[in-house]
Amino acid sequence: MALMPKRVKHRKTQRGRIKGNATRGNTVVFGDWGLQALDEGWISGRQIEAGRLGSAHYLGGEGKLYIRIFPHKPITAKPLEVRMGSGKGEPEYWAAVVKPGTILFEIAGVPPLMAKECLRRIAHKMPVKTRLVKRREH
Repeated sequence: MALMPKRVKHRKTQRGRIKGNATRGNTVVFGDWGLQALDEGWISGRQIEAGRLGSAHYLGGEGKLYIRIFPHKPITAKPLEVRMGSGKGEPEYWAAVVKPGTILFEIAGVPPLMAKECLRRIAHKMPVKTRLVKRREH
């Protein structure tokens, strides 16, 4: 089942603009390896779920996957062949707003080669360009 909030204050939001780089959620905190976004964009709850399923299938119960994004934004759409006007469309799906630098997924408890392959499989399902990042040791 796709991710979505339990309840929201406002049913429909405006599109908004994504500008600048991520200042929060841009470092690997929970795992050893992370998948970092290089573009800005919206990632739907279905795409997040597809990444989770792909990694779960590959890992087979080994290691731990952390999902660092959540779809809070309702994306509305009007039905096909509807005339202009008559208000804003109904919520179609939920999306996570992602800025460049945001860590999307993290993985822990698996060897480096396995972690890289797992994150590569997740990256194929994401609509933004990504790169692998290692946790920085202080």
